[in-house]
Amino acid sequence: MRTAWAMSSVGGNQYGLYVAPDAETSVEVRRSRRRKSTVSAYRDGERTIVSIPARFTRAQEREWVQRMLDRLEDKERRRRPSDAELVTRAAELSAKYLDDRAHPTSVRWSSNQGRRWGSCTLLDGSIRISTRLQGMPEWVLDYVLLHELAHLLHAGHGPGFWKLLESYPRTERARGFLEGVSFGRPPDEPADPVADDGADGVPSGAVD
Repeated sequence: MRTAWAMSSVGGNQYGLYVAPDAETSVEVRRSRRRKSTVSAYRDGERTIVSIPARFTRAQEREWVQRMLDRLEDKERRRRPSDAELVTRAAELSAKYLDDRAHPTSVRWSSNQGRRWGSCTLLDGSIRISTRLQGMPEWVLDYVLLHELAHLLHAGHGPGFWKLLESYPRTERARGFLEGVSFGRPPDEPADPVADDGADGVPSGAVD
């Protein structure tokens, strides 16, 4: 979606604030002399922060602001997969981390999980994932999917169950993230930006 910008500057040319008349968020552009070829963007509440090299022209600034906003929107969309995409992702995770031994009959979003992040029914092999996970980092959703897939192979939370999750490298990090959310405090997790790091001073289009 293309956006019409109105701009005001703060502190010379170090900061620019773009406000779209029909947009729900504003965009703050931060210019840095230390940045040579990297552009990054992240959400901060109702504001989006875009960091660019100080040498960028105004035309480059506008181009890269829009480009990074589009990438953020795409990243956020991927954090809210459809039920069909959840099924596909669960199959990929089972193959990669559980030797393709967990085969749920269905995987879908559910809004009535209470305080649970996910649940499964051993009788019919169905998995439900809390809609509260929508928008969280992909590696957190992957952990919850793997957790429920592991329950299809091991019902309880004994040593055998946790051994199934040993191969997933972000198990402890994801558990800490979810514990922070559950206790109503911000997780100990830095901003999760999209970034573009190019060679020879030209941003390359690669997403970090």
